[in-house]
Amino acid sequence: MPYYVILTIHLLCAFVFVGTVFFEVLVMHAVRRKVPPDVFAAIERAIGDRTRRLMPWVLALLYAAGIALAWQYRALLAHPLDSAPGTLLCIKIALAISVFGHFLCAMRLRRRGRLRGRTSRCLHLSVFAHVVVIVLLAKALFHVGW
Repeated sequence: MPYYVILTIHLLCAFVFVGTVFFEVLVMHAVRRKVPPDVFAAIERAIGDRTRRLMPWVLALLYAAGIALAWQYRALLAHPLDSAPGTLLCIKIALAISVFGHFLCAMRLRRRGRLRGRTSRCLHLSVFAHVVVIVLLAKALFHVGW
């Protein structure tokens, strides 16, 4: 598959995932304070049901495309500390792996009925911070040097 197709798939899936995280952290949290609890619970349940069906597919494509993109830079990744792009890409990959770990943790907690309130909020905030740094690193990869 051509590089630009893989990159496009990766970017589109990243838009969906990062957009969903931003929406949940920045929009839903603020809306919670302005909507009656029973109404918000119904809205949250409906959004949650949709994201639980959609996100595994988005993440599968995102990570598959990410692995395919990383393969293109395998020579750079063989010695990541030798260059700024190599180091930044290595950090970006480590953060992406951490985000995937968060996702797996959230799925396990949800199955056990323990993904509520504070735990859910902490996971969302952590993933939010991760994706902000990943996006910044993605932009910096080709523009930062040392």
